[in-house]
Amino acid sequence: MSAPTALVAMFDPWAEAYSNSSVLPTLIVFVHIAGLMLAGGFAIALDRGTLRAARSSHETQQRHLDELHVGHRWILSGLALSATSGVLMFAADVETYFDSPVFWSKMALIAALLVNGFVMTRAESRLRGGPDVAGWTGLKARAVTSMVLWFAIALGGVALVNT
Repeated sequence: MSAPTALVAMFDPWAEAYSNSSVLPTLIVFVHIAGLMLAGGFAIALDRGTLRAARSSHETQQRHLDELHVGHRWILSGLALSATSGVLMFAADVETYFDSPVFWSKMALIAALLVNGFVMTRAESRLRGGPDVAGWTGLKARAVTSMVLWFAIALGGVALVNT
């Protein structure tokens, strides 16, 4: 399936500017990678902390839940940077990305990451009420899922550049 002509035409001025510049691609790709580093770095560090906190005292767990709450703001900020720059890269070459199974696989992984993050924040909120072994087991599973998805998304990005 090829990209709709109207979509290609709509982004043609941006695609032209992007392809005729060395500065724009450099800045856009930098923002994309920086956003991923910010979001993914915080996420993986917090996921590791979740795995440790699950085996700790109630007080340590509550402190970790506070860290998760603050950390999710940084993660969302990084994801916003990556999403914005990702849309700009997509718009610069709609025909290539629209037809790419690797691109759509990466988008599916990102959607899964967002759903996992939503479920994780809900579990985090429930755990603020007090000790809950089953709740921490679920949060640990979400943390492991998060780490796997972050690395799968990184692999998808590398594959996308090389296909």
